[in-house]
Amino acid sequence: MYNVLEKLRSGEALSAKEKAIHEQGLVSVLKTLHDELDAAVLDAYGWSDLTTSLADPAQKEAASETLLVRLVALNAERAAEEARGEIRWLRPEYQHPAETPRQTAISIDATGRSKQDAASSDALPQIAILRAPWPAALPEQVAAVARVLAASPIPLSEADLATRFTGKGAWRKRLPQIVDTLEALGRVRRQGDVLTAAD
Repeated sequence: MYNVLEKLRSGEALSAKEKAIHEQGLVSVLKTLHDELDAAVLDAYGWSDLTTSLADPAQKEAASETLLVRLVALNAERAAEEARGEIRWLRPEYQHPAETPRQTAISIDATGRSKQDAASSDALPQIAILRAPWPAALPEQVAAVARVLAASPIPLSEADLATRFTGKGAWRKRLPQIVDTLEALGRVRRQGDVLTAAD
């Protein structure tokens, strides 16, 4: 599957066997998931400016070098902080339960911002439930369902999930299969009748 994925990324033609692997293994879905993950990681580091360059074969080498330089600098910065006793605990009760951390925990709210940043802003925007159009192609359908679950601050049932989309036809019949696929890929966790994005 990953050999086919690499060929897909490079734009090479697929053989008949590779086309079969592409279809049976949902390699386009795998590519979409990897692309989303890469973009989310860059965004988490505040380096979204590299997303386009890393996807462009002509700029990829230079962008990869820039990324490596930034990672090395960030590692040195964090090492210096830790040497001073400043630890950035994300979940102190789990990561360091024996002792009170010296630094305030980093808490993330439903909008993806730290609670400290949110508290300093004038007002948090309300999270509106928007209904998105149901995509036509399977990879986009899988990506859309994953995005809705990841963005939801509360667990959703399949019925709730269906209300997040608009569309005509029998698209609702495909939704359980897409949820099952995301669960098999480890992107969705099912707890009874409700669904949440996996950590």
